[in-house]
Amino acid sequence: MGQTDLTRPLGRDGGWADAEPPCRNAAFAELPVRPYDFLTLALCRVLPPLWSLCRLRHAAGMMRHYLRADGTPVRIDAEELLALPAVRAAADEQLARWRAEALDRWRAGPRAPAAYPADSGWRDVVITRRVSADWWLALRCAEFRLTGTVRVDGDGATAVDYRFALHKGWNFDRGGSELGIPFTPFARLHETGLAREFTVTGEAFGHA
Repeated sequence: MGQTDLTRPLGRDGGWADAEPPCRNAAFAELPVRPYDFLTLALCRVLPPLWSLCRLRHAAGMMRHYLRADGTPVRIDAEELLALPAVRAAADEQLARWRAEALDRWRAGPRAPAAYPADSGWRDVVITRRVSADWWLALRCAEFRLTGTVRVDGDGATAVDYRFALHKGWNFDRGGSELGIPFTPFARLHETGLAREFTVTGEAFGHA
């Protein structure tokens, strides 16, 4: 029968305890509405049907939810996101680190079958246009966390069971920009109550 190592989880160094810092935007409906805010709102209302025509369904759905202004969380299919090369590579990097650290601990002990808890902490992953135009427009970047167990058998072979959790505070950061387009006018939609920021979450499970 194997033993379980209850010391500090594998892979924890470098990860964050919390998914992301609080957004610096003003609170929902804190600022007065200005005439130009309605122009921004009109532009945003054009985007979902346009993106839908371009088969950018995730991007269209996220913008629609922002404009709905109810702030309810959105849950996505994390399996689909994990299939993107950039996200898969980020996850695999952590899994490889877990295996290496597990083997280091195993070799330092009696080399009997053992199980080691692992936790990456929250980490950033960036999704570019080249990876997926749809997910780039829908999320741009997000935080992920892997938790699980690495099992090492008597001959040093490893197996990993893991949970992939995703978190995204969906907003437009005041002062930020993308491709030269400033985010502040879009952030104002939340700040004036014409739209509302929300949280995106998802999870997937795997064995490697």
